[in-house]
Amino acid sequence: MAPGDANVAGNVHGGVIMHLCDEVAGIAAVRHSGRRAVTAAMDRMNFLHPVYVGQLVTVKATVNAAWRTSMEVGVRVESEDIRTGRVMHTSTAYLTMVALDDEGNPTAVPPLRPDTPAEKRRAREAQVRRDHRLAERKRIEAVRREGAQAQAGSPGAGSSGGS
Repeated sequence: MAPGDANVAGNVHGGVIMHLCDEVAGIAAVRHSGRRAVTAAMDRMNFLHPVYVGQLVTVKATVNAAWRTSMEVGVRVESEDIRTGRVMHTSTAYLTMVALDDEGNPTAVPPLRPDTPAEKRRAREAQVRRDHRLAERKRIEAVRREGAQAQAGSPGAGSSGGS
């Protein structure tokens, strides 16, 4: 990584690492779907160790699960001290990517067929993350509806205040 990617302490900005993760996840999603893909969500980004200026960074992505139009892509970031050869797992991220057709609408993606125990584990864990994300979305929508209903029923709401 270069000095422009880091803060004054020489640590590479987390946003730079997130950008790399997004780029590599997009490539994995395009390879799997054969379509253009966009980021719909980043469920989790763990920074386990800092990355420093001068280190070599390797970013690897794997499609963990595929649903109707979306895919979860797991990304692993490693840094290498090129003088010593020491490699560290520095970050992990999980991104949801959506395949798009030529008009920019979500489009079907091929199913993923996990074969190995590791692939099956990643697919199960991806489904758990998806279920949590969907449940959270429903919870937020319910809170918004309750807030809108409370606002509509409050004194003065929707009236001019005159008699």
